[in-house]
Amino acid sequence: MSTEARIKSRELRIARAAAERRRQKRTRLIAAGGGLIIVGLLVAIVISLINAAGTGSSPAAQGGKAPAIATAGGALALGNAVAPVKLEVYLDYMCPYCGRFEPANSGELDRMVADGTVRLELYPLSFLDKASSGAKYSTRAANAVATVADRAPGKVLALSAALFANQPEEGSRGLSDEEIATLARNAGVPAHVVNAFTSRSFEPWIATSTQAAFDTGISGTPTVKINGKVFEGDLYTAGPLTTAVTAAKGQQ
Repeated sequence: MSTEARIKSRELRIARAAAERRRQKRTRLIAAGGGLIIVGLLVAIVISLINAAGTGSSPAAQGGKAPAIATAGGALALGNAVAPVKLEVYLDYMCPYCGRFEPANSGELDRMVADGTVRLELYPLSFLDKASSGAKYSTRAANAVATVADRAPGKVLALSAALFANQPEEGSRGLSDEEIATLARNAGVPAHVVNAFTSRSFEPWIATSTQAAFDTGISGTPTVKINGKVFEGDLYTAGPLTTAVTAAKGQQ
């Protein structure tokens, strides 16, 4: 082989080796890039799953800021957490039947919460916004109660009673914000809590909690459950609900 042929052969080998090194480099880069893409996709999937698990079906998670004493199901929890009887009350502050339930039972509910017999889970709903001529009275009243639950929970039942004692007619615009604030002040709610009503911080939570309640099968208000079972007795006369709660306590 001539010198010129040997030189050309050597140059060809060098070129082929260089090409092979470039090919191997490209392969490594592609593999690394593909690995990064896969890792990125896995991270995105994990984050998505974590976020989904974090929200779950909880109204508190899905509906924005929740009151400090809110349950995952959208209630305001009052009283002893380990009380023998859990009493769930679903109401709307525009509902005239809730207005009848309140005076018949509120005194006994206050007593049973205070003496540790009952853990009261109050669900302030807003489905009757449509019955207040666009003024969203149910939401505004429920937001006031939720704000008190967040900052002065000991005054929740007092404000709830005051709202029902001054309940507007269904179909009216309801009480004004100032009228709600006045009722709250007269019920002993601290001024700084009353002043927070106008921020309407809990309206998204109320909307989500209302939908969640109806998704579980609640079809109207008032609805009362004793240890998870719907109470079918008389809600509008003093006595029957207390008797049912006492019986449930005796079964524990």
